Amino acid sequence: MTPSLSAVLIAKNEEKDLPACLESLRGLVSEIVIVVSEDTGDRTGELARAAGAKVIRRAFDDYARQRQASLDAATGDWCLWIDPDERVTAPLAAEIRSVLAAAPAVSGYDIPFEIVFLGRVLRWGGLGSESHLRLFRRRESRFAGGALHEGVVVEGPIGRLKGVIAHEPYRDISDYLSKLDRYTTLAAQKRFAAGERFAALHHLILPWEFFARAVLKLGLLDGYPGMVWAGLSACHSWLKYAKLRGLERSAR
Repeated sequence: MTPSLSAVLIAKNEEKDLPACLESLRGLVSEIVIVVSEDTGDRTGELARAAGAKVIRRAFDDYARQRQASLDAATGDWCLWIDPDERVTAPLAAEIRSVLAAAPAVSGYDIPFEIVFLGRVLRWGGLGSESHLRLFRRRESRFAGGALHEGVVVEGPIGRLKGVIAHEPYRDISDYLSKLDRYTTLAAQKRFAAGERFAALHHLILPWEFFARAVLKLGLLDGYPGMVWAGLSACHSWLKYAKLRGLERSAR
């Protein structure tokens, strides 16, 4: 008998991205579990229930605990961790069905990612080889991490799939900027708590990262989207250190 598969998600104000994500799971998973935080009138929960998902309301404390709540509510033999702005491609769905039906000897699988930005799959700028552990046996896994970077810890060997998850983290430049403040604040807080402190050399991060992504890592080959991504990424890296300095001054 083919093992059952649960999709586990967390979401906040994702009514624009969620429908396409859920559609990509159709016919693949036997269960969808979504942990929704901070209801602000967005239709995320409503859309999830309409698609047959199990919706859990939980106040957000950190990403690892939020994801662990989704894992705790799942019942499948295997779980697929996916986010609302990600899509399971058709080749990946077929591959997942095949490997699960074959009674795999591993406990989890790394899945390649392709980043879509401004209508283009980014192949350069350090993005062409991204992969993450996203498919795993439920009883042999747990989430770890904290306020910003979390991951799944799996007991047992890990395999690798060939099919990809398509990830469109930002619909456009405005969407990137709307998320920039939250993500850089969390990153600065994490560094401050770990004892890291601002140094004047951190100002060089912005020009260096842009040069590294656009030129050294050939982001320019991705055309306009690649260059914009390099610039925004460089700004993101610098801003979290600028905010770290602000935290230091506030703590004095």
